[in-house]
Amino acid sequence: MMPMQGRIIRTYNGYYYVEAEDSLVYTCKVKGKLKKERFSLVTGDIVHFEQAGDEGMIIDILPRKNFLQRPLMANIDLVIVAFACANPDFSWLLMDKLLALAESARIPAIISLNKNDIAPEGFIDSCRAIYGKIGYEVFDICASEGIGIEALKNRLAGKISVFAGPSGVGKSTTLNAIDPNLALVTGEVSEKIGRGRHTTRFAQLLPFAGGYVADTPGFGNLNLEELDLGTLATDFREFIPLASGCRFTTCTHTHEPDCAVKAALTTGEVAQSRYNSYVSMLTEIKNKKEGNVKK
Repeated sequence: MMPMQGRIIRTYNGYYYVEAEDSLVYTCKVKGKLKKERFSLVTGDIVHFEQAGDEGMIIDILPRKNFLQRPLMANIDLVIVAFACANPDFSWLLMDKLLALAESARIPAIISLNKNDIAPEGFIDSCRAIYGKIGYEVFDICASEGIGIEALKNRLAGKISVFAGPSGVGKSTTLNAIDPNLALVTGEVSEKIGRGRHTTRFAQLLPFAGGYVADTPGFGNLNLEELDLGTLATDFREFIPLASGCRFTTCTHTHEPDCAVKAALTTGEVAQSRYNSYVSMLTEIKNKKEGNVKK
């Protein structure tokens, strides 16, 4: 029998659930050769597999067009960086970390701001001013009331999209609003810790409007192991056209004289919150690197 081709739509406990070109989902394991190569398969991978009784056996993986470390997925068309306007508290730094990870992986990203009914005054306008100016689409929604959902739904149609964001911001609620047939379990934000509870335990691709949407586990914080100290500035898209105006080609946009990025900061061309995130991330990556060297 000829091998079949399909996409991994879920991984769980050593099993890979592969949707094949015949639209059926096959429960698969990995052939010994791939195991020996210690190659990790992730949700979104496109694979070749053979039927072996009641199970399939994955024998090969096709080259990935992209790869995202957090959430762990491959072959993505669009990242929806999902946050709440409040409850849990919004984090500019965490927002910029997720955008930088998408930029580093060369995956287009948009921003979804849920719970717009409890947004602090001026908050959504500030987000649009900061992120809209540099080319990110910003959708403000209230998933529980279905407000703003249609525009977001149209944006995702026909694409393989992944929701990425902290726990408690309403990713699963948003997906249920987009397609009630998904019937995903949702949770509330803990008043004690001010964070959401993890209702999604694993990444899974769900069929939607000619493509897929992925519900992924939330998180409280995010490390930057996959970002590089030397290229972080290129993950802040508004820095790229400015960098050629710096005196030094190796400018880190922190302490060097005649830095075009810092000059743009004083004129408001670069947002203070974005620059603060950049410096914080640069420091975090540097400290992590130095810590690894000491070990």
